[in-house]
Amino acid sequence: MQRHIWDFVSRFPLRSLWNLEGIPVRVIVKHTWRSLLDDNLAGRAAELGFYFIFALFPSLFTATSLLGMAARSASRIYYTLLGYLAIVIPHDALGTVLDTFNQTTVAATGGKLTFGLVAAIWSASVGFSAIQDSLNVVYRVKETRSYIAARLSAIGVTIILMVLITLMLASLLAADFFERICHVHIYHHFLASAAGIAVRGLAWLFAIILLSLLFAVIYYFAPDVKASNWHWLTPGSAVGIIGWILASMGLRAYVHFFNNYTVTYGGLGAVIVLLTWFYLTGLMLLLGAEINSEIEAVAAAKRLLLTEQSSLAKATAPDTSTHAA
Repeated sequence: MQRHIWDFVSRFPLRSLWNLEGIPVRVIVKHTWRSLLDDNLAGRAAELGFYFIFALFPSLFTATSLLGMAARSASRIYYTLLGYLAIVIPHDALGTVLDTFNQTTVAATGGKLTFGLVAAIWSASVGFSAIQDSLNVVYRVKETRSYIAARLSAIGVTIILMVLITLMLASLLAADFFERICHVHIYHHFLASAAGIAVRGLAWLFAIILLSLLFAVIYYFAPDVKASNWHWLTPGSAVGIIGWILASMGLRAYVHFFNNYTVTYGGLGAVIVLLTWFYLTGLMLLLGAEINSEIEAVAAAKRLLLTEQSSLAKATAPDTSTHAA
């Protein structure tokens, strides 16, 4: 029966995951918790965390090479981006990233840029391949794509995700630029401040929309289901995004107020914190997918049950009339 339900989910996805069709939320929560344990999402999130950090430094190397070739004054842009990353990444872990930046930006060349870009895309695509495997487990489907097709799909989606992340950061940088213009050209202090706040608010709203789009792209392309519907925002992605923000803030607060990890890990403490942040990122991503899949499964079970009851009623109706005659 379970195999039939998941095959139905793979072939006939819901048009909207927000319409629970009368299914109680507690049922979804119960099924999600059970599947989270059965699918070993905690272990799979650790795997994703490793691949994320594996892809971080080639990506960082490419970014620093671009900055080094463009202009040394571009470092202001880099430090502005670090300021935004510091909102979610603990300070000590960010210091490790900064040290790597300072070491690699000294020797930025065209050849290293090309190598770094290829390495970044390949490393990140390996991480997306791990996401494909994890979401196949979540949706109870087997990978039917060939190795080449799956790798090409992973590389293509990785490029899309890189573009989305770049647009997110670019929108925040553009907000800083336009806020400065507001303060320069609007002489009334209150109006200038109001305009600056409005610009920043729009930039963050745009960044959140792009973040939801990033989740949507992953959830659409990663699992090897027979059919899939595009969902811009789903209950799973909403929980994943909110959970990721809260988990990042919680980790940052823990590291700030309980700075005792260096006693255990010594000089590797910052790396462990960074790995933990990537682990939480992978866990929230998989949790969102698990929620979506369980909504689909419970709804599919309900539809199959109604279909079976309807078929049974039609089959027994003639017998009943004959008996009555």
